Amino acid sequence: MSETVVVVVPDADVLASAVSARLVIKIIDAQATRGWASIVLTGGRVAAKVLRAVKELPASAAVDWSRVDLWWGDERFLPSGDPDRNETQAREALLDSLPLDPAQVHAMPPSDGPDGDDAKAAAARYARELAAAARPDGSELPPFDVLMLGVGEDGHVASLFPGHPGLSETGTTAAVHDSPKPPPTRVTLTMPTIRTADEVWLIAAGPDKAAAVRTAIEGGADPVPAASATGTSKTLFLLDTAAAADLSR
Repeated sequence: MSETVVVVVPDADVLASAVSARLVIKIIDAQATRGWASIVLTGGRVAAKVLRAVKELPASAAVDWSRVDLWWGDERFLPSGDPDRNETQAREALLDSLPLDPAQVHAMPPSDGPDGDDAKAAAARYARELAAAARPDGSELPPFDVLMLGVGEDGHVASLFPGHPGLSETGTTAAVHDSPKPPPTRVTLTMPTIRTADEVWLIAAGPDKAAAVRTAIEGGADPVPAASATGTSKTLFLLDTAAAADLSR
């Protein structure tokens, strides 16, 4: 059973620094153990702060970036380079400054990619890419050392929203249409895929996340997707004081 750990720090800037340090250490440990690290990135304001903090962290020099695979938990289905894409954000914040092999940066397909505006085909393409990097044991997925997720005000994670059909998808990836948050079309990992990660990190900052964080951790009449996002060995809620304000402990 996954161990759940709640970490609370004073504010969003400290949170970004703490998450970046934890991430670098996790990558170094994974490389020491099996020679490689596989990380799933997320989007959002705090995620961008985390990636910028990684760039400034002296310990990041200890990472062999040639032995890191980067994936995404979800993506806004927009043209390549669109500033609202999680990939664009990550490249600007950190990735473009790293000695990464382009083949190891597994961005989700854009809407002007090989599948055009067919989000379902784009999701299937990403599923095939995941399968191509899978363990040689029949799995459809590579081993994820860390899968990072932002927590939305409504408790959504990746592009899995409360009450939305995408939440019940059972494949490895899914196309999301009519998202309650813009843009309406997205590609996402499914909840079963998220739950294969060794560690799942749920990151939240600000008072607008407090109610969703409490429901995710302590339960409630209306469960939120964040409550189901668990790692196989550890689930971490990485929060600032404002996001943790409604917790009873």
